[in-house]
Amino acid sequence: MNDEIPVKKILVLSANPKGTKPLRLDEEIREIKEGLRLAKKRDSFEIESASAVRDIDIHRSILNYNPQIIHFSGHGAEEEGLIFEDNTGQPKLVDAEALAGLFELFADEVKCVLLNACYSEIQAQAIAQHIDYVIGMSKQIGDKAAIKFAVGFYDGMGAGRDVEFAYKLGCRVIRMAGIQEHLTPKLLRKQDLRGASINITPVQPSPPEDARTASVVSPSPTAL
Repeated sequence: MNDEIPVKKILVLSANPKGTKPLRLDEEIREIKEGLRLAKKRDSFEIESASAVRDIDIHRSILNYNPQIIHFSGHGAEEEGLIFEDNTGQPKLVDAEALAGLFELFADEVKCVLLNACYSEIQAQAIAQHIDYVIGMSKQIGDKAAIKFAVGFYDGMGAGRDVEFAYKLGCRVIRMAGIQEHLTPKLLRKQDLRGASINITPVQPSPPEDARTASVVSPSPTAL
């Protein structure tokens, strides 16, 4: 009889390129790791993080670590995509179609993707065509709310709860902190999106002051 506990691997990717608003990404990663260290099911999780991530680093990190959960922390630029870095640290956009195509290759391994960036529901809808659970943000989300959501989500996962419970807990933790952004995170399930058309039109509410968005991204002349 094999009593070995299955271990879920979490890969946290972050990017805060030159010229974009500074985010508290190190704090977010520290809070996630600390929560898992204290969790009841801490032996069931391993976590790896990579910062200043370039587009080419995404697939390399997945290949090297074989994660079941992938977490992105950084900026979103609405329908233009998520903002990674190029070789000089300048912003490099990766759009929803490109991300969906990449995650399709890892659909047998990756079970959950969390995109902790503004307007990332656009990319989440595309990725969720291939991945069981994907969480994205329906509008702009502040830095504080994004960190609170991550804390609640991984506290739930670390307690042995499923993705849907962890998602709901993350939303409640935002609200308990007195931040009125608890409806911004959206959970998408692959089983609900089969054959569905994807709406890439973002909502345009008033953004929080610490929003994880970049309204204008000027690609570096040296960008790939």
